Amino acid sequence: MGWTDERVELLKKLWLDGLSASQIAKQLGRVTRNAVIGKVHRLGLSGRATPSKPARPVFKAPRPPRPVSAPPSAPRRIAEPVVVAAAPPPRRFEPEEPGSATVLTLGAHMCKWPIGDPSSDNFTFCGRRSGEGPYCDDHAAIAYQPAQPKKRGGNELARSLRRYI
Repeated sequence: MGWTDERVELLKKLWLDGLSASQIAKQLGRVTRNAVIGKVHRLGLSGRATPSKPARPVFKAPRPPRPVSAPPSAPRRIAEPVVVAAAPPPRRFEPEEPGSATVLTLGAHMCKWPIGDPSSDNFTFCGRRSGEGPYCDDHAAIAYQPAQPKKRGGNELARSLRRYI
């Protein structure tokens, strides 16, 4: 359906009254929202009444104050550098004698350190009481090595300083 003079006048009136393009399309009938928007654009109907909106507050309400915690008893100090003791040298572990646990007898709190070749018949596990984790204290010392501190050589320092020179 084309835009007749009557429909264009009704469109202008509804647009200036502040109706949305969807509402105008419903009232006109057999026209889409996009067709209304296109016609409004072609007619150059930029000024329109804005629909009533609730007034926004000019200021924000102040936040309630935060609960005051107890003041620190002494001023904060800068932490002293932590001196890390050198890790003890790794233990040399001699080949072990077969353990006391097999796959079938291994319990929840038994050391699960494998001893021997898994493909051989005399493969066993340590079987001693485990501490925190799957291994006894001796095997945990072998399995879990402490992290070694990274050494920054002069070469790395010079390379990082080149960015700023």
